[in-house]
Amino acid sequence: MKKAFKLTLGITAGLAVALILLVLYQNSYKMTEEKIQISTPKGVLTGTLALPKDYSGKVGLVVFVHGDGPINDTYDDGYKPLWERFASKGYASLSLNKPGINGAPGNWLDQSMEDRAQEIKYAIDWARSLPMIDKQKIGLWGASQAGWVIPKIVKEEHNIAFSILVSPAVNWITQGQFNTRTEMEQAGATPQEITKRLDYNQQILQLLKKQASYEEYLKIADPNNLISRERWCFIGKNFRSDSTAELGDFNSPVLLVLAGKDINVDVKDTERVYRQKVPSKLLSVIHLPEADHSMMNEQIAHSKSLTFLTAIFAPRKLVNDEYLKILANFVSQR
Repeated sequence: MKKAFKLTLGITAGLAVALILLVLYQNSYKMTEEKIQISTPKGVLTGTLALPKDYSGKVGLVVFVHGDGPINDTYDDGYKPLWERFASKGYASLSLNKPGINGAPGNWLDQSMEDRAQEIKYAIDWARSLPMIDKQKIGLWGASQAGWVIPKIVKEEHNIAFSILVSPAVNWITQGQFNTRTEMEQAGATPQEITKRLDYNQQILQLLKKQASYEEYLKIADPNNLISRERWCFIGKNFRSDSTAELGDFNSPVLLVLAGKDINVDVKDTERVYRQKVPSKLLSVIHLPEADHSMMNEQIAHSKSLTFLTAIFAPRKLVNDEYLKILANFVSQR
């Protein structure tokens, strides 16, 4: 009995060690990461610079522009598979903590899209001072809400080598209407319920247009879907965002990546606007039918337990692999 117990204990310990080693291996990436601070006239920016391992000479740089929400520099490690792919093609990646996140000063909910663009321009200026960065190979990657930020950057920064826009937003109001309708349809709501919700959203919009106070909003607010005071102020600053006119300011290659399972952004309308406004010689459009808004595989994205397990044991599998290949090939051709 004692021998059997010891054997079982030994096997269990061996499996535990193997599991730990597997997790460590899967979460080790072929790049080096440096925490950075950037002093600007508006305060300190914090983030991460991910560099290729054992690089020689100069490397290109992809500057990350986040979507909506309280996002940290690594996107809770979700950016790392992409950073690794860029590193394999000789590109560093630079990503910031949003203000108020990871100890960064400020509050991201106080920002306008213009504020966010200025923040990235400060980061680009800082990166140009680094001896290992090729100033002619600095590009942008951005998702969702970055669709309002990146066009503002390229309008003033004429040396941006390329822009990658992933499920970008175009018009705040129409995007919100599409998202509400699509989410409710998928949840099985009736046409009457959807109409009622859209009518309520129109009431909210009218309040925003007349710059109503938060207290005025509370008088009609749905208690089951309450917007915080800070979020109300953020929406008030940004609900008129529309990148349509600014898309004509691109003067370097643009890769537009659209997801077939996106319920946040109307990808058909987004593609239509980009094809109308971005010079055709600069624009490439890629469709990924099985990806969702975050570029995760749909079957993983819809299961919290599967997402959790994948993040631990195979984090690279969280991101659509075709997406990673396309982006890596795009930057390698620049």
